[in-house]
Amino acid sequence: MLGLLAVVFSFGILVVSVVVGKKGKRTPIKDTAYECGMLPVGEGSTRLSVKFYLVAMLFILFDIEVVFLYPWAVVYKEMLKENAALIFGSMISFLAILFAGYLYAVKKGALDWKS
Repeated sequence: MLGLLAVVFSFGILVVSVVVGKKGKRTPIKDTAYECGMLPVGEGSTRLSVKFYLVAMLFILFDIEVVFLYPWAVVYKEMLKENAALIFGSMISFLAILFAGYLYAVKKGALDWKS
C-alpha cells in the first residue's frame, strides 16, 4: 500500500507540475542562465586540454598511494618491536617507487601546465 501511494504521489506531482507550468508565462530572458549578473556568451561547456585529465589522473594515483602510508604509520611503533629493518626497508622501497614515478612524470612534462 505504501509503494502504491509513493507511485501515485510521484506521478501526481509530475502531472500537477506540467499543468501549473503551462499556465505560467515565461519569457526567453527568464529561461537564460544567471551567472553573477553577466549575460551568458558562448558555449556552456568548454573542452578541456588533455593535460588537465593527465594531471587529474596523476593526482588520483599519488593520492591513493599516499593513503597506503596511513595504516603503516598507525601501527609503526608496534611493528618496530618485532622486525624494524624489514618494516623500514619496505617503506623505503615503497617511497622509492613513488618517487621514481614522480620523476618520470616530471621528465615527461606531465605536470607542465603551460605547454
